[in-house]
Amino acid sequence: MRTAAFISDIHANLEALETVLADIRRRRIEEVYCLGDVVGYGPDPVDCTELVMSRCRQTIRGNHDEAMVRGPVGFNPLAREAIEWTRRAMRPRIWSAASRRRWNFLAGLPLQADWDGFLLVHGSPRDPTSEYIMDRDILFGPPNMFAEIFARFDRVCLVGHTHIPGIFYEGPRFVPQREVPEAFAFEGKKMVINVGSVGQPRDHDPRACYVTSEGGAFHFHRLEYDFKTTQRKLRAIPQLDQRLADRLAEGA
Repeated sequence: MRTAAFISDIHANLEALETVLADIRRRRIEEVYCLGDVVGYGPDPVDCTELVMSRCRQTIRGNHDEAMVRGPVGFNPLAREAIEWTRRAMRPRIWSAASRRRWNFLAGLPLQADWDGFLLVHGSPRDPTSEYIMDRDILFGPPNMFAEIFARFDRVCLVGHTHIPGIFYEGPRFVPQREVPEAFAFEGKKMVINVGSVGQPRDHDPRACYVTSEGGAFHFHRLEYDFKTTQRKLRAIPQLDQRLADRLAEGA
C-alpha cells in the first residue's frame, strides 16, 4: 500500500495548514489528499487555495467549497456570512488570471475519489458534500442510515465534514480519535475514518488534525499551531463573526 496523507476542513486557516504540510514534509510523504472545505470561516482563503492547489494530488469538493461557487443555500447565519465574505475575496477578476484559476479549481472539484480501493468523500457515501455522520446518529439517526452508508463502499471510506476525528465501524460503533490506537488498519471490518479538521477542530482539542497511511496502517496526528495569529486576522475582518476566532482556542 502506498504512503499518503489525508487532510480536510482547512477552512482558510493558513497557520494550521502550513503547520500540517510542514509535518507531512517532515515525514517525507509526497501524496496528499484533501477531503474538502478548503475555504469558509477563516481569513486566508486565497493563500490556502493556492497551497492546496500546489501541494495536494487530489482535492474533493466540500460543502463550503460548493457554497462559495453556487451560494450558501441552507447555511446557518454564521457560516453564510463567512461564505459571502469569502465569495467577495475569491471572486474571479478579469485582470487576474490567478483569481480565475483559483475559482475554476474550486468550481471543478469532484464529489469523490478513490485511493488504493478506499473511497474518499467529504461528507458521506450517501451524500458526498452535505451529510454529516455523527456518533449520535447511531441511536437517533434515520432508519438504515449506517446500513446504507456501509453498503456504498467495500473496505474503508475516509471523510471529513464534522470536524470530529474518529472511526465508525460496522455495527455501528464509533471510537473517538483520543481512544484510537496509535496505529490501526483494515482488518476485515468496514471503517469510516473521519480524518478531523486542519483548521477548525470541534472535538474540544484545538490542535490541527490529519491522518496518514504508512506501511499499511493508518495514524492520526494532532499538531499545535499558532492559532492566536489566526484569531488576530479574523478579528481584523468586521464581516466575520468574532465567535469564529473564539472557537479556535476551544476546539469547539
